This record gives sequence, structure tokens and C-alpha cells, in this order.
Amino acid sequence: MKEKIKIIKGDITKQETEAIVNAANRTLLGGGGVDGAIHRAAGKGLLLECMTLNGCETGKAKITKGYNLKAKYVIHAVGPVWNGGTRGEEKLLAGCYANSLRLALEHRIESISFPAISTGVYGYPPDKAVKVAVSETLKFLRENPDFREVVFVCFDEHTYRLYEAEMNQI
Repeated sequence: MKEKIKIIKGDITKQETEAIVNAANRTLLGGGGVDGAIHRAAGKGLLLECMTLNGCETGKAKITKGYNLKAKYVIHAVGPVWNGGTRGEEKLLAGCYANSLRLALEHRIESISFPAISTGVYGYPPDKAVKVAVSETLKFLRENPDFREVVFVCFDEHTYRLYEAEMNQI
């Protein structure tokens, strides 16, 4: 399973996997960080489609077309805001990964790229977030051995090293 996971440092909007995951807010209408970058790169069509989805609950995910992106689809996952870990943040973050991967399966998507969901303005500690991301992904790959590839796209060196360290422990 481990061989189906790649870790790279880069720009998620430039990924060539069939789907990329957007670390979205509940409105799905764009925002800062990864969310804003994906909306800008995808173009107005993404915003127009997102306007028809009536938002998304924290821990859940919804899918749209990729528009001007190389990826055919964008899966919008709404991560939790970190509140010290006392408000179910880990379960909600795990839901982001599990629900995104389930949507990929439902749409016959075999390759997906994830950012480090909730680790930016939502304040989720990256070391804790990486453990959740890797754990949920490995669980999914064990249950779906035909899934081709999961890519963790890291915006910075620190996050990249956290993913590397987590994968080395497996």
C-alpha cells in the first residue's frame, strides 16, 4: 500500500492526478490559501458550479469538475478549525480524507492529490494532521487495493518532512 502514496513539495493546482482536493470552507465559494488558489486556477466555472451545491458540512466533501485545472475533478473537503483538539477535530479531519476518497471511488477516480487540510488558517497542528491523513489513506488503500495513487502535495518543506517521517514509520 505504501508504494501507492507519493509525497511531493509543490503546487496542488498543477497536479495531474484525476482529482485534487480543495481545503474548502463551508460555503465552497473560495477563500484564502489553497482554496483561493484552486478557485483562481480553475476559473469562474468552478465558482458557478460551487454556488449550486449549497455549501458543505465540516468533515464532509463534495465534488465538482476541474474546469481550467489539469485535474478532471475537484473534491472540496471542509476541514475543522483547531480548538485544542477538544471538539472532535480529529474525527472531522479523518472524515475529510475518508469522504474525499469515497467520492473518488464513486466517480471511478483512481488518482488523487491532497493538500494538508486544516493546517493553514484553520490552525490544525501539522504533525497531528499528517498522522490523520496517512492513517485514513492507508485504511482506504487496504480496503481498495485497486486504487492507483494518492499524492500528498506539501506547500512547504516542514510539512513535507512531517509526511516523510510519518511514512518512514510504516
